[in-house]
Amino acid sequence: MRAFTRHTGTAAPLDRVNVDTDQIIPKQYLKSIKRTGFGDYLFDGWRFNDEGDIGMTPNERDINRDFVLNFARYQGASVLLARDNFGCGSSREHAVWSLLEYGFRVVIATSFADIFYGNCFKNGLLPIVLEQTALDKLFELAQTEVEVEVDLEKQQVSVLKPASCGATYSFGIAPALKEKMLGGMDDIAMTLEQREMVVEFEIQHKQAQPWLFQRGN
Repeated sequence: MRAFTRHTGTAAPLDRVNVDTDQIIPKQYLKSIKRTGFGDYLFDGWRFNDEGDIGMTPNERDINRDFVLNFARYQGASVLLARDNFGCGSSREHAVWSLLEYGFRVVIATSFADIFYGNCFKNGLLPIVLEQTALDKLFELAQTEVEVEVDLEKQQVSVLKPASCGATYSFGIAPALKEKMLGGMDDIAMTLEQREMVVEFEIQHKQAQPWLFQRGN
C-alpha cells in the first residue's frame, strides 16, 4: 500500500453522524471479487437519485446536485470531514476501498467504528480523531473552502487556506499504526519483515514436535 507521510488537500464536510458502511458502499456493489472499481459508487444512495449497478459510470447516472460531494468546490477533495461513529455497521473492507479509489487519503472525525478504523490502516487510508471543538471549526471553514495539511510524523492537521485561520490541531495515533502508515506496510508486509524469525520458529517447532509433521500412510 502507499506510504503516508504528509498530505495536502481540500476538505469536504459530510455533516452526518453514524454513517455506516452500507451508506459508504451499498451491498449491491459487493458482488465484485476485485479490490478496485468501487469509487464510482461511494455514498451511492446520496450522490445519485437513481439506482445503479456494477459497470455504470457517474456520467450515466442522475446526479443529486444537493449532495455535498457533488458541489463544484469539493471536486477533487482528498480529506473527508465526518462526525461521530463513522464507518459503523458491517465489517466490509470495501468501504475503505471505495473512499480511497474516490480520492480520499484522510478521514477526520470525532470517533470511528473499531473495525472500520482497523481496515483503514490495512489499506493506507489515514483516520484521524479530533476533539469536537477542532472538528467544528474545520466544518465551519469548509462551508466555503478549506485546505489542510496532514503531517503524520508530527501528528498535526494544519489549516493552510484560509491563511488567516492558521490553526493547527494535534492528533493521537498508536505507535505501531503510525509506523505501518509511514512505511506503507500492510499486515502481510509487516509479517514478511519477520521472515527470518518465522523460518527459525518453524525449524525449532519441527525439531521439538516431529510427530506433528509426519504424514499418514
